[in-house]
Amino acid sequence: MEALFIGHAYIDVTFVADDMPRGDEKSVAKDYAVAFGGNATTAAFCCAKLGVIPDLITTNSNDWLGRMFMDMAAKYGISVHPRKVKRSSLSFIMPKDGKRAIVRARDDDYLHPYPHLNLGNCRALHLDGHLADAALYYAKEFRKLGRLVSLDGGGLRSNTDELLNYVDVAVVAERLCEQMNLTETEMLDYLKGKGCKIAGVTAGERGMLWYDESGKVQRLPALNVPKASVVDTNGAGDIFHGAYMYSYLSRPLSRWEEHFRFARGASTHAIQFLGNEAKLPTRADVESIETRFQPVAAS
Repeated sequence: MEALFIGHAYIDVTFVADDMPRGDEKSVAKDYAVAFGGNATTAAFCCAKLGVIPDLITTNSNDWLGRMFMDMAAKYGISVHPRKVKRSSLSFIMPKDGKRAIVRARDDDYLHPYPHLNLGNCRALHLDGHLADAALYYAKEFRKLGRLVSLDGGGLRSNTDELLNYVDVAVVAERLCEQMNLTETEMLDYLKGKGCKIAGVTAGERGMLWYDESGKVQRLPALNVPKASVVDTNGAGDIFHGAYMYSYLSRPLSRWEEHFRFARGASTHAIQFLGNEAKLPTRADVESIETRFQPVAAS
């Protein structure tokens, strides 16, 4: 096992339409995609597509959507360690004008305890905070072993504050800042106070404010993608996390600025495609991005 990812799994149904019908109205979508979803889950698929195949602890059910998910994971060689639920979770996503509306149906009533795995030489852990008890247990185990723990802080969860005590790399969304009533700079101070060695706040078109190995705060600008080329921004953050995990695992001695620049290329690739599977980049896709798009100028 090279790496372990832990998070909730969805089946995402993404569709492009002018408007949502109401009442007895009907409409026909212009396009649609069906794929895997979930923060750490999508990151795991991204890491696997790039060339380092992680193991995945995630929710799964014995229904046709659950079997579809297992087929998707098998396609990418991902070993899934399921935590059983009664029903699969679904996300219905409508991207439009650089934003996305989402309706989720989630089952997080776990039927069994989380699986206990032999970590062996597993080098890194990536979490999104879901499966809270499993996330905290494995974060503590990896900390004891002196191995990297990464957190996708997309939103405030029941275990966020405690979990951060065991996190080395925390990349959080603006949404978490809003939920905690902190500015970007205050969030970085909070994460530094929790002991995170590397931390950042992602802000879409404004890029990411982050601090490096020395504690220096800097902004990694987003790349300037023409509006007409932006198809679906959903999942781009998950791709970002999966790509920096791949970069770390394949080049552990490189600086985090290099890992994050690689991840920026991956997420820039992602927003030009509909649905999470179509978004997954190859290494060649990522390497070509910076020759095609320039960083957004500082305001």
